Amino acid sequence: MTPRTVFRASSLALIEYRCGAGRGDSPFVERHALHSVSYVRCGSFGSYALGAFHEFVAGSLMVGHPGDEYTCTHEHHDGGDECLSVQLSAELAESLSGDARVWRQPRVPPLPELMVFGEFMQAAADGASDLGADEAALLFAARFAKTVRADGRRALVAVSAKDRRRAVETALWLDAHSHEPLDLETAAGHAGTSAFHFLRVFGRVLGVTPHQYVVRSRLRRAARLLAEDRPVTEVAYDAGFGDLSNFVRTFRRAAGVSPGAFRRAARGERKILQERIAALG
Repeated sequence: MTPRTVFRASSLALIEYRCGAGRGDSPFVERHALHSVSYVRCGSFGSYALGAFHEFVAGSLMVGHPGDEYTCTHEHHDGGDECLSVQLSAELAESLSGDARVWRQPRVPPLPELMVFGEFMQAAADGASDLGADEAALLFAARFAKTVRADGRRALVAVSAKDRRRAVETALWLDAHSHEPLDLETAAGHAGTSAFHFLRVFGRVLGVTPHQYVVRSRLRRAARLLAEDRPVTEVAYDAGFGDLSNFVRTFRRAAGVSPGAFRRAARGERKILQERIAALG
């Protein structure tokens, strides 16, 4: 595991982790030192935490609570993974969430309203935005806390190791091809199973349907491109949205602002950022 500290202060830190572990590496027990929420940028891994096994793919969030143990595995993927982790003091975590249960669910599935802000935060971490990394990290953490409070805890359903592998490997494939036309039958064919069985398994393992995951992968890509100051129309088609108006509606639902406003915020328009922070209160 290779960490890079992007920002650190007494109550907030932003750290980038790159893990090169693969199928042949032995897992080991780790422990969360602080409250944290880690955005999975790419790759996949599994984690045994709080008595259950959880799968993580691009767009998922790994949530940490001080003292909780977890064991990560890479049984489905040799490429490792990359995460951007926001770590918070107990006081800041409490002020954002208002509910301790927010920090006791180890995984949050890929959700559009969190993925676009994850890419916003990554742009700041990479120096591709005029916003401070601490500002973007705090906005992301606040968005996470509000979303999880509203969404509630998701039920875990037992799934075989073979089906978990199918779901994760196909999610990696979908993420790599999300800018192309895709449908359920194509995804199920890649997984080597029937469409109905694949639909059930994918949802049970990753918490979203295949179509939802594709759309959210497109939104992640779009947010990344917008942060690079690319034209909105170009971003829409490059990300895989075949219709500009559909892209604008979908992005606005996820981010709370239009693609154009999101791009301006990434370039440092403070008024938009301040409005989004106010909306999370």
